[in-house]
Amino acid sequence: MEPFVLSLMLASITTLCLTLLCVPFAWWLCFGQSRSRYWIEPLTNLPLVIPPTVLGFYLLLAFGLDGSLGQFLDRYLGIRLVFSFEGLVFGSIVFSLPFMMQPLLSSFRQVPINLINAARTIGHSEWIILWRVILPLAKPGLRAGFILSVAHTIGEFGVVLMVGGNIPGETRTVSIAIYNEVDRGNYTQAHWYSLALIVFAFITLLAMRWFQSKVEAQR
Repeated sequence: MEPFVLSLMLASITTLCLTLLCVPFAWWLCFGQSRSRYWIEPLTNLPLVIPPTVLGFYLLLAFGLDGSLGQFLDRYLGIRLVFSFEGLVFGSIVFSLPFMMQPLLSSFRQVPINLINAARTIGHSEWIILWRVILPLAKPGLRAGFILSVAHTIGEFGVVLMVGGNIPGETRTVSIAIYNEVDRGNYTQAHWYSLALIVFAFITLLAMRWFQSKVEAQR
């Protein structure tokens, strides 16, 4: 059960951090004035197309104790992101970013611009407009991003292995536990771990379809 508990903790913390990060970030990408947002948005989608091990490898180089950034964090802040649970959280945030960002961007862009302009006309700040106008209308995207982030984080393997390794009770998530059991020749335990992930994935897709049907019924 330990790998499942660790995976659920990782998914919960990662999804919470992604929500707090991506809501204002998605608003800026949709409604900001800076031209840089046109090339920053594709950067947020890179984890969708590059192999997880590639991303994990560069995170390992950047934040390992052999790298200047990793040495700085360790020496001055006492933070070690490699082979630690904190490192798993950081790596999962980076790799799962588009799974929260894309549903939010899609929902934000469907908010009628006349409602936003009307709120500006009566003197509401951009922050108030985000929380009282945009987010209530973008709930389907927020739900989808939440579900996808949880599911993707729990099933992630490449980044978790590269950044966190295989430390029991600290970085051995379910996906790593499956790899570990197969490596040991314990196919029975690997089967039960894998079956549990399949069931979880099905329930996740079922939940997304249920939310989608509720949105379609309201139209």
